[in-house]
Amino acid sequence: MPDKAKTFMLITLGEELLLGLTRNGHLTYIGDQLRQRGITLRSNYTISDENRDIDEQFAFCWDRADVLITTGGLGPTVDDRTKEAIANALGESLVLDQSILESIQERFRQIGRPMSDNNRKQAYRPESAVALENPNGTAPGLWLEKEGKILIMLPGPPNELQPLFENQVLPRLERLGWIAQGESYLQIRSIGIGESALETELRPLFDQYENLAVAYCAHQGQVDCRINFQNGNGQEEKLHQIGEECRRLLGADFLGYGHESLPEIVLNYLAEREQTLALAESFTGGQIANAITDIPGASKVFNGSVVCYSNEVKINVLGVPEETIREHTAVSAPVAEAMAIQAAKTMNSDYAISATGYAGPEGGSEKTPAGTVFLALHTPEGTEVQRYQWKIGRLAIKRRALHTALDLLRRKLVGIS
Repeated sequence: MPDKAKTFMLITLGEELLLGLTRNGHLTYIGDQLRQRGITLRSNYTISDENRDIDEQFAFCWDRADVLITTGGLGPTVDDRTKEAIANALGESLVLDQSILESIQERFRQIGRPMSDNNRKQAYRPESAVALENPNGTAPGLWLEKEGKILIMLPGPPNELQPLFENQVLPRLERLGWIAQGESYLQIRSIGIGESALETELRPLFDQYENLAVAYCAHQGQVDCRINFQNGNGQEEKLHQIGEECRRLLGADFLGYGHESLPEIVLNYLAEREQTLALAESFTGGQIANAITDIPGASKVFNGSVVCYSNEVKINVLGVPEETIREHTAVSAPVAEAMAIQAAKTMNSDYAISATGYAGPEGGSEKTPAGTVFLALHTPEGTEVQRYQWKIGRLAIKRRALHTALDLLRRKLVGIS
């Protein structure tokens, strides 16, 4: 843990954030990165690119923060005013940094495009700031230490901000002792159990330990529980002992430790067994396949997917018997079973998952109303089908189906059904 807790604050700039055109992913990302190093952001303020808003918010945060981070407003256009406004507020002149200018010129040479005059604006920095190299864009980050505080200015595009933050900002803060060198807590991941039920299950265990801080975070069908001792380092072994007791208590609902996602865990299990997976997706529209192929190395175990949204594709591409659909309808246990069997056969896979359902809000029947979902899992031992009835929105149903389907496979792979 840091020797003394510092106050970290974040200002995210951009009209697109306030208009709802862009999700504030910077808060999610930076908050998570700092949390892993024992720091909780004190606050986040999202403001426009107007000078008055920047002046007011910067003055408010600079007065209260030990570390102030800003995102956005470092580009070459007239609405990129962050650097100029903050330099003025600090009483700093902007100076042309020749090394930054040369880096920008080199980047344009590499991509074979002429550099416009307004890009020269990005080579200026407050006189007491140092540039943080941005290998993925033309706007460098800036690091400024003044009045015992640190100002960190980051470019807005995530593909520029994130590597810069991880490779340059975090190491600098670590060397200063303002963040922990590694994670200061143990994260326990669960699935298939709600947040309140998880707390009820684990509270008697946690109550046995003094100074144990506990935090819960529910997301995407999972609940994470983070534990740490408030009196500092040196108790990692004790945390892992508590974690193992949580694993025992949770049984099938224990997903893992750390930050591994459900798709990663499933793919790792398959890789260990040298077994393969195929998918047949109807109403999920390829969402399960997308989650799997987001994981590097998925090709070692994932053979492919058929998105068979129409009955014709189910019949002509996947090979589901037409009479099965005619007799039971496309949203039924027999069709889900046939989809999984045919996916495994067609793609020569050990395991296969199928998903068919009515995501709503329309469709369905009295027997299978909107929100009805059938998920089938084909294994070397046979095929099983589960029916679900979810009264949630269309997109939420698709997302829940993704996690439920992969969890069915996970439980099978770890020998828990």
